[in-house]
Amino acid sequence: MLYLVSYDLRKRGKDYMGLTEQLQHSPRWWHYLMSTWLIATSESPSELYNRLAAHLDPDDSILIIEAGNHIYGQLTKAAWEWIYREIPKYHT
Repeated sequence: MLYLVSYDLRKRGKDYMGLTEQLQHSPRWWHYLMSTWLIATSESPSELYNRLAAHLDPDDSILIIEAGNHIYGQLTKAAWEWIYREIPKYHT
């Protein structure tokens, strides 16, 4: 599946490197916006969340949504190329 992962990390001074490493541990990922990632994985949303949750503070927020075909925005050409390359693999 292809998921959009967005978060608000609220604990100042906390080292969130473990969260970044877990996101990058996904089979394929894209990260261009500050707190938003696109993650390509065979995991369910709850499995992905469980993998990331150990690296979050209780006051943090995270949202995982399955990416769809209806998208629009202002991104670089490279970003759109990655997105359009990945979405057909998960949505027919």
